[in-house]
Amino acid sequence: MKIRLAEERDIPGLNRLLRQVANVHHEGRPDLFRGNVKKYTDEELSALLKDENRPVFVYIGEEERIDGYAFCVLKRTAGDNILTDLRSLYLDDLCVEETKRGQHIGRTLYEHVLRFAKEQGCYNVTLNVWSCNPSAMGFYQALGMQPQKICMEKILD
Repeated sequence: MKIRLAEERDIPGLNRLLRQVANVHHEGRPDLFRGNVKKYTDEELSALLKDENRPVFVYIGEEERIDGYAFCVLKRTAGDNILTDLRSLYLDDLCVEETKRGQHIGRTLYEHVLRFAKEQGCYNVTLNVWSCNPSAMGFYQALGMQPQKICMEKILD
């Protein structure tokens, strides 16, 4: 097991997992999410992997296969009228290969992200989780995360 920053050569493995995440969202909310797609084009991924403020960590398993990832965004709240000035790490996306779930890969990636955020002087780690994904909500709550804010909707007929 090894966790490292993602590289260009990891794009095919990232794409495989990005499709898995997209399908989870599509199954939960087909009214919002398309099926059989991925979040980024290869060009967007390539640019993202070069952005120091958007680190992507990969969990390398057997046979050098990417068994998980964590897409992160370093943010700073500065000069806001109501929010305090602080540095934060937003966990944009965390995924573990479907066939590898339950093996603590997600927890290991999450703990790596926490250590990285502390090293970067971050005050907190935040993320969004869709309510149609109760297993993800339970996972993050089991890791000690708690709601910071709640987004609500009313679908109009």
